[in-house]
Amino acid sequence: MPFNKQKRLGQVFLKDKAIIRKIIQTGEIKPQDQILEIGPGKGVLTQALIETKASIVAVEKDPELVKFLKDKFKTQSNLKIVQEDIRDFFKNIKHKTLKNDYKAIGNIPYYLTSHLIQLLLESKNQPKSIILMIQKEVAQRIIKQPPKMNLLAASVQFYAKPEIICYVPKTAFSPKPKIDSAVIKITPIKTKGDINKKFFKVIKAGFKQPRKLLINNLSINLKIQKENIKKAYQSLNIPLKSRAQNLSINKWTSLSLLLIKDDV
Repeated sequence: MPFNKQKRLGQVFLKDKAIIRKIIQTGEIKPQDQILEIGPGKGVLTQALIETKASIVAVEKDPELVKFLKDKFKTQSNLKIVQEDIRDFFKNIKHKTLKNDYKAIGNIPYYLTSHLIQLLLESKNQPKSIILMIQKEVAQRIIKQPPKMNLLAASVQFYAKPEIICYVPKTAFSPKPKIDSAVIKITPIKTKGDINKKFFKVIKAGFKQPRKLLINNLSINLKIQKENIKKAYQSLNIPLKSRAQNLSINKWTSLSLLLIKDDV
């Protein structure tokens, strides 16, 4: 079936079967699992997921692809295909049909990466694990540690442990994209109580101008006296000349609790 490829949807289709096997193995998928497949495309990964005997909810935005998938897999009882933008899927009641321990898997449009990871990690029904095909450079940013921490890495690592499973060349896709990709596994962890809003308020302020000293960013953006920030630094053994990239998640968390006293 010929497809009218919609570049605006960021559609590229994974075709490398070795990579597909790697994704399935990484997911440790069992028949009792429920899988949320994001962007099934032509159904190459979907076919492999079906063979695991797990229950699959595949969310695809493109109506042409939805029609193709429903025809291709019309005899498969363990697959449900939903025509919807994944962002809208999480806004309405449909996502509530997912189990509490579902697993999210997908080859997603690169422009959607940060927002989608945020949706999954901040969802009240957080997945047990997340395995995504994303842009190589973005995957590398997500796993960064001090002294090369960044806002995206801090945002993801507050909620989860990310790890790059493998790199994927352009030739593994059709049509061939301009950049290389990576398979990343993101395993959610228990968040630290009710400090989410405090944490994100502080890291956004801290990374506002990453090249500046962190104390200056925090003072200006949070409207806190430098003397109060210095006291917090001293109690946490944070060097005065630190920049945002130098702090670990634990340091950011502790600093958030010291600097933001009231509910936000």
